[in-house]
Amino acid sequence: MNSTEQYKVRKEPFYQPQANEVALYAAAYQARLPVMVKGPTGCGKSRFVEYMAWKLNKPLITVACNEDMTASDLVGRYLLDANGTRWLDGPLTTAARIGAICYLDEIVEARQDTTVVIHPLTDHRRVLPIDKKGELIEAHADFQLVISYNPGYQSLMKDLKQSTKQRFTAFDFDYPESVLETQIVAKETGIDTATAAKLVKIGQAARNLKGHGLDEGISTRLVVYAATLIKNGVDPRDACRMAMARPITDDADIRATLDHAIDATFDATPA
Repeated sequence: MNSTEQYKVRKEPFYQPQANEVALYAAAYQARLPVMVKGPTGCGKSRFVEYMAWKLNKPLITVACNEDMTASDLVGRYLLDANGTRWLDGPLTTAARIGAICYLDEIVEARQDTTVVIHPLTDHRRVLPIDKKGELIEAHADFQLVISYNPGYQSLMKDLKQSTKQRFTAFDFDYPESVLETQIVAKETGIDTATAAKLVKIGQAARNLKGHGLDEGISTRLVVYAATLIKNGVDPRDACRMAMARPITDDADIRATLDHAIDATFDATPA
């Protein structure tokens, strides 16, 4: 018997609303509508879902999707043990049985033939067929399905079918505007506001290079990493290079541009 308590978010995750997304999500949950969260890497999609699970006091089961994930990974499979075979529910099945929020993170990474399994859970039927067992599970009244992905990585090979997209309500997420992002970084790490503002300035400069040498800008997550390093005594320039510049590119010219922005922001002369 699965306990909902083991999937509860015990501690309030820090989340700074950008608009009215908290109220809108709560309304979607009240109606048990499936939700799709779209936005760039590290902009707070997963934190938002975790926060809402905490706020609503609902269990949360998160699945990090990948290209090798099969329908069995979501639904479940038979396993061999000393007594023969036994059935093990997958995370989607567990969520449907116990009434959890099931969060499929970066859903486009999964194969399209795998994602089709979620369709019966996202309309009026709210059921999950388990073909291997010949069982049809009616989703618990509290069950909700949430998916996320980064539209910036869309391609013909990695995109959701319209038949999937049109089963969800949706939020568009983006990096916060500078004042709000500065508040987030300061609150998350305990760093002073002035330093947080400088880090955000560098992050936003890098985001302006997206499509001009960078596939993706510096995420709020990486800005928080840099702030954490600085808070722990690392030189700001070294922290920015380590946490913000080096992870996102191997291109020497782009790195030089980012390094120059870092040195200029922290009033340092390049070595």
